[in-house]
Amino acid sequence: MDRRYARSWVAVVLFLVVFLVASTMRRCEKNTYQYDEGLIFGTFYHITYRSDESLAEAIKQELLRFDGSLSPFNDTSLITRVNQGVPVETDAWFEHVFTASQQVYRRTGGAFDPTVSPLVNAWGFGFKKGIFPDSVQVDSLLAHVGMNKLSLENHRVVKSDSLVTLNFSAIAKGYACDVIGQLLTDRGIDDYMVEIGGEMVVRGRNPEGKSWRVGVNRPTIEDGEAGTIEEVLQMTGGGLATSGNYRNYRVVDGKRIAHTIDPGTGYPVQHSLLSATVLAPDCMTADAYATAFMVMGLERSRALVDSLPGIEALFLYQNPTDTARIDCWVTPGMQKLMLKK
Repeated sequence: MDRRYARSWVAVVLFLVVFLVASTMRRCEKNTYQYDEGLIFGTFYHITYRSDESLAEAIKQELLRFDGSLSPFNDTSLITRVNQGVPVETDAWFEHVFTASQQVYRRTGGAFDPTVSPLVNAWGFGFKKGIFPDSVQVDSLLAHVGMNKLSLENHRVVKSDSLVTLNFSAIAKGYACDVIGQLLTDRGIDDYMVEIGGEMVVRGRNPEGKSWRVGVNRPTIEDGEAGTIEEVLQMTGGGLATSGNYRNYRVVDGKRIAHTIDPGTGYPVQHSLLSATVLAPDCMTADAYATAFMVMGLERSRALVDSLPGIEALFLYQNPTDTARIDCWVTPGMQKLMLKK
């Protein structure tokens, strides 16, 4: 073979090798997933996203700013100052959660109420731990509960009762997932899962190029019983939140006292619903309704979820005749996401 042709073939082969390697590298870079985790709002976050660079610092700073607005555990946060009666202007995050909370409060007949925290504390599930309140104490605290006692005017919270306080813990974690999801979307990232304290928002595909798979825990009924995965959901978008009474409870005289307090009565709920898993277009909405359903119980929740467009649910509850058995009720939209066993 003529050396000129040989050199030409070598050049072509080298070009193809370089081209293939470069193409492979680009595909690998394009499909690189980052994994970030940390601590915020007194809980952990885990975030997986497809990106050729880490956004860990940007995520951390956004969460810290969010904490400075809505965390009741932060002594200098905006919500803490509102609760202290300090005349302070609210920010966009606060106002978004406040408005959403009012909407869910109305739609659930008051079952979702971010002003119920003094009663949660009194029953030993919040900041304070102590003896259970008597009926006089419950009635006294209940008089200062009600989202209808608050309004927003010119970026300030107006209270008809100065003793009403706010705690958005039942909706803020979900909203934080949405905020970080939006941060990733704004950076051009189409594939991610953001999980904060068990609430999550997902988009696109997982590192294997498949739908994100999320497990729903089976509640424990007996003390010491290990929780297992009840169902696995396959998701490519939306927010998911679960609320339940099977982990956070106190035992008094051999009886479980649920951590979910009914804002209407001031007492812990007593019904068969063990956990509520909710799918919604955003995690903030899913988080709020998961909490509300745990207050409302199975029958009221089933009736309400059917009237809420875009909301799907999975309810795990004790069988009424065999309390050692756990049954499942699920909406058609949620059932479509279940991984077939």
